Amino acid sequence: MNFIDSIKERARNNIKKIILPETMDARVLKAARICTDEKIAEIILIGKEDEISSLALKENIKLDDINIINPFTSDLTDTLVNEFYELRKNKGMTLELARQTLLDDYMYYACMLVKLDHADGIVSGACHSTANTLRPALQIIKTKEDAKLVSAFFLMVVPNCEYGLNGTFVFGDSGLEQNPDPERLAAIAASSSESFELLTGEKAVTALLSHSTMGSASHPDVDKVVEAVSIAKKEYPEYNIDGELQLDAAIVPSVAASKAPNSKVAGHANVLIFPDLDAGNIGYKLVQRLAKAEAYGPITQGIKKPVNDLSRGCSTEDIVGVVAITSVQAITK
Repeated sequence: MNFIDSIKERARNNIKKIILPETMDARVLKAARICTDEKIAEIILIGKEDEISSLALKENIKLDDINIINPFTSDLTDTLVNEFYELRKNKGMTLELARQTLLDDYMYYACMLVKLDHADGIVSGACHSTANTLRPALQIIKTKEDAKLVSAFFLMVVPNCEYGLNGTFVFGDSGLEQNPDPERLAAIAASSSESFELLTGEKAVTALLSHSTMGSASHPDVDKVVEAVSIAKKEYPEYNIDGELQLDAAIVPSVAASKAPNSKVAGHANVLIFPDLDAGNIGYKLVQRLAKAEAYGPITQGIKKPVNDLSRGCSTEDIVGVVAITSVQAITK
């Protein structure tokens, strides 16, 4: 059983309600069908029934046993509108604007459903930007009380790979935090370590990456990573975090033995923390395209309930995988 299959099996053992609000996309409807057939999650689709049915008919997708909530006719809508107004009235929200927002943007509607416990999580982003996915979540569901920031990672599953956890890695932050300062970089390392352990059941071995290994280069960019490592070791001693490490020193034992012989992380890392979003985004896409890796995400961390993003280049199977991951996150909460 490969890694994502094990995640799906965990999801099947405790079925959660996961919302897919982007019902204008055929990939999403196909994913809803697969998740239902494979009993990965109880899917909720949001939209007008006739529009969803028209696309489903065109794509030959059966949806008759999948729950569709139409915001324009649902008995839930008035309650959601009133609650959204109460939540945002100090920010200038009116009842009229609250209704218009929920009817115009299904992501807001989905977040209100999760906020009021009508569902357990959301997967969106197949045809919307990360900002369109996360802005409603941050306004409505909000960050966890103990979270210093919301960040994102990709779960990477590399075929025929001897490194990491049998080719499984967390890459963070590869989807959200543009240029974290040392404190935020340390917090990303801790959150990513926690996420790895939650999803795999194995101990995280976390490397903060750089173009330098243990002082081999001198530059302010290196100094940032060095400071982040110092903060992480002090504030998050429960995790095995070290750096600064070049990528090969982080994952290849023979290189680690030469470049960082005193590090317990070097040569064994399964969580890779990139110094900025440029490096993280480029890194995950290189591995996805050149190593034919499965890339699931961006998976968010730091939000009270699981709301996960998708790459707009995602496949139907990518969506199914992220639904399974979101279900497991909901189970652990």
